[in-house]
Amino acid sequence: MIVEFGAFALILALALSVAQTGLSAVGGARRSAVLAGAGRGAALGAFVALACAFAALVYAFVGSDFSVANVAANSHTAKPLLYKVAGAWGSHEGSMLLWCLVLTGYGAAVAVFGERLPPRLRAYAIAMQGALGVLFLAYTVFASNPMTRLPDPPVEGRSLNPLLQDWALAVHPPFLYAGYVGFSVVFSFAVAALIEGKVDAAFARWVRPWTLAAWSLLTVGITLGAFWAYYELGWGGWWFWDPVENASFMPWLIGAALLHSAIVLEKRGALPGWTVFLALAAFGFSMLGAFLVRSGVLTSVHAFAVDPTRGVLLLSIMGIAAGFGFLLFAIRAPSLNAGGLFAPVSRESAIVLNNIILSAATATVLLGTLYPLIREAMDGEAVSVGPPFFNLTFTPLLVLAMAILPAGPLLAWKRGDARLVVRRLWLALLIAAILGLVAYAVVTPRKALASLGLVIGFWLIGGTLAELAERTKAFRAPWAEVRRRAGGLPRGAWGATIAHAGLGLFVLGASFETAWKLETAQALSVGGKIELGAYVMTLTDVGTIDGPNYLAERGIVRIEKRDGSPNGRFVCTAEPERRFFPTGGQTTSEVALCPRGLDDLYIVIGERRAGPQGQPAWLVRAYVNPWVRLIFLGPLVMALGGAVSLSDRRLRMAVGRKAKGARA
Repeated sequence: MIVEFGAFALILALALSVAQTGLSAVGGARRSAVLAGAGRGAALGAFVALACAFAALVYAFVGSDFSVANVAANSHTAKPLLYKVAGAWGSHEGSMLLWCLVLTGYGAAVAVFGERLPPRLRAYAIAMQGALGVLFLAYTVFASNPMTRLPDPPVEGRSLNPLLQDWALAVHPPFLYAGYVGFSVVFSFAVAALIEGKVDAAFARWVRPWTLAAWSLLTVGITLGAFWAYYELGWGGWWFWDPVENASFMPWLIGAALLHSAIVLEKRGALPGWTVFLALAAFGFSMLGAFLVRSGVLTSVHAFAVDPTRGVLLLSIMGIAAGFGFLLFAIRAPSLNAGGLFAPVSRESAIVLNNIILSAATATVLLGTLYPLIREAMDGEAVSVGPPFFNLTFTPLLVLAMAILPAGPLLAWKRGDARLVVRRLWLALLIAAILGLVAYAVVTPRKALASLGLVIGFWLIGGTLAELAERTKAFRAPWAEVRRRAGGLPRGAWGATIAHAGLGLFVLGASFETAWKLETAQALSVGGKIELGAYVMTLTDVGTIDGPNYLAERGIVRIEKRDGSPNGRFVCTAEPERRFFPTGGQTTSEVALCPRGLDDLYIVIGERRAGPQGQPAWLVRAYVNPWVRLIFLGPLVMALGGAVSLSDRRLRMAVGRKAKGARA
């Protein structure tokens, strides 16, 4: 009965989204507060209905209701509760329901928190959000309904893919979708502004908080996915330029460009066309990601394996939504005001250059992702584009963007002074260069490119601190004055500082870990040893354990560090596992991590084999991953910076500006 209620709520949400679209559009066109208000009510109703439908699906998973096809295919009675709940979005059908829930949730948020928006713009934005809801809800109801019953339900389900039964991946999709789908609000605002023909500084103020929220949540989602790939897949890495990884990375890059472009539009009234184009493109890439993951054109552990027919439907939805937005842009673009002029050396120019580089980097990722698909469709030849391509094309663009990043905030608007910026940043550059040279001289083996990466990371952090020192007059004014200035800085400035420093931390971790990681693999019997760098790892025992829904061989690895003593210094005990899931007949590796400050000792145990003397042996792979923790800490610091910026009253729908105007 609960499932039927959920199915009814899903159809009701579709009907309410249709009402939301029509009422809001007509209300905006006729300037009718009554109709626009009814549209907002429909937006709230659609979200509530979707929440009920999603709760019904979760109820079916928790209760192991195998009469529901989605539950039978993705759950099992022995599965832990967390993964039963996560199974609700662990399939194609369930993930589409989560997508729709987030989409209607953002529409409801605009309806509730957008009271300070111009009435017509708000009405048109809610109408466009409703139209997107109609497209995706219709697809979910008629092509991917998660509430479908089975006429002959099985006694047990097939369970969720064991690789997905992990805490990081359980919370990864909600964060990822909150970011992905968050760009739908930016898309809707862009369409609404184009309909009204007003893309100005006010538009930028309305768009920035939604972009910042979506970008920050997407940052957390991508980081969780990278961390899951790092310690769950057992291959020792954290990013492989997998097409599905790229699908989430492209809207992140465009979102970063949009954040900076909106600042120029807000402060100087420049780049209106480019800003609205990025607003349309951000959600366009999100929809492209949904298509790639669910169309069946990709083979990936991250992808949902579905039939091509539903992929064509998703492609059609993307074509309709993005096509409408860009067609409207093409019609309105000639009439958009070009905005204020600025000199080649200015903060505006630095941001424009930043945008060009980020857009080129996105195009590079798009080409590397789609080229194998296009090539195979044209001549049937299967080709692969992997890390070497992206390292040669994407990395230089990213280095260039990061090299100019610290200078941008120190340049004046309209016309800057390059020599003044050099005087303010020379010490940061000198310190970064010295630290890079020290790393090149001390760390073995010597690697010039990795040392350059460290210079870039230290340069980002040092340049950020130099900007903060300039704003607060640190080392140039009394401490009381510095504290007063620091306390008076807007949260948006603090957020940008934190985010840029987080990027520097990530670059340091990625450069050091990629260049100087150590790895080895050896078949060990109990009592066997592996030496890796300064560490000695001994396989002391291997036992069998019973998990909640799996059987496992667990190795006990004693790790010691050579320090001159006879036996070495004890570091930790690692317990890697090799798990077998009887329900699906799948085997996975459970990595053992031994954190050492910023480093990780990373141990994986493989399958049993015959040893040299006929004794049983297990393939043990060991890695020393230096500074790897910075790879995951850096993006989280960036997301924290976004959250701090979002707490700035000036970014919450221009509340501060309106209040100031009211007092005046």
